[in-house]
Amino acid sequence: MEEVVIVGAGIAGLATAVALKKVGVRALVLERSEELRTTGAALILFANAWVALDALGVSDKLAALYTPMEKGYITDVKTKSIQEVHYPGNRNGAQPRAVHRKVLLEVLAEELPPNSIRFSSKITSIETQVEHGLSTCIVMLDDGTIIKSKVVIGCDGVHSIVARWLGLRSPVYSGRSTVRGLSVFPEGHGFDHGHPIQQFLDVGERAGFIALNDKELYWFFGATCPPKGVEKEADPEMIQREVMETLAKDFPPVYLDVVKHSDLSSLTWAPLMFRYPWDILFGNLFRSSITVAGDAMHPMTPDLGQGGCSALEDAVALGRHLGDSIAKHGKLVTGDIGFAIERYAKERRLRVATLITASYLSGWVQDGSSRFMRFLRDVIFYRLLFGRVVKGIAEYDCGKLPSVSSLP
Repeated sequence: MEEVVIVGAGIAGLATAVALKKVGVRALVLERSEELRTTGAALILFANAWVALDALGVSDKLAALYTPMEKGYITDVKTKSIQEVHYPGNRNGAQPRAVHRKVLLEVLAEELPPNSIRFSSKITSIETQVEHGLSTCIVMLDDGTIIKSKVVIGCDGVHSIVARWLGLRSPVYSGRSTVRGLSVFPEGHGFDHGHPIQQFLDVGERAGFIALNDKELYWFFGATCPPKGVEKEADPEMIQREVMETLAKDFPPVYLDVVKHSDLSSLTWAPLMFRYPWDILFGNLFRSSITVAGDAMHPMTPDLGQGGCSALEDAVALGRHLGDSIAKHGKLVTGDIGFAIERYAKERRLRVATLITASYLSGWVQDGSSRFMRFLRDVIFYRLLFGRVVKGIAEYDCGKLPSVSSLP
């Protein structure tokens, strides 16, 4: 019998486990992989994410490793015109930074008690049953293990088993795919620390790179069509070759050189999926003491860089509501858990539905498939709207965790 079971040891799962530890609850994290998953190579954490990381007690560890990102340059591949955009921090001085996904996961995992994560644990089904008038969650694993828990939190990604059990409709394909990777320059890449993010636009294509440190760059390439002949589990060399020789062959040499220096083990291709915002607003985000967080709740396109950021917000919000319940009763009381989870779901609905919508529209307007769309992108969006949208999103404060006796 566990207090809380978290399905998935990604950003949402580990952050939620840390939040619960802070309010005195030990969670068992079930991860189907044999080790921490690092798909995606790196990500940009905006100011709202750093507020969440501060609540989790790990912001200083990460901030010490990475330089703040203040601005970027966007180059139109065809016209060679360049626009400068700014990435504002929040009113408390938190600034966006690009971080290794693996480092973020490791920093979160280090905060957890030993044996909190159980690897190679694939769930096959979930059910609830009433015992002595109280609801208990039952999780079954593919090896026959049965785990009972007061709470189950699905952080199991875009194709979440927990979300499906709740009755949430499946995410849909956005019509775009993306390749992500890390590039390594053993002698140094020559870009300064804090070098602006560089982006390149063509019709239906968007790419970019940003320095993570003196020797590593994170790069991405997104297009309205997947790399030709490339399947999800494709050979990384094939992905790299398709980007360099076909998809991005007209992109500037500086970008192609970054792709050329890729660490092939880091390369991934994936279709960009999202959940319709109305499914978030009106769908079942919880049932009894079972809920979802991160991509399991709100998969979104990466156009505003809010997927990982909003997962960290989820973790703090969930920890806060369950922590408030613990502060009230002195422990995790089964009869009150459902109300705490309901409050969490109510708080997150509008926020994440807004992020999904804003991200999708941001990607749509940057497509540049016609003269009108390019005008909309270059004059209206980048010059007038982009900074305001980013700042508005980054100012969000997910709150602090209540003062409850935390676990050692």
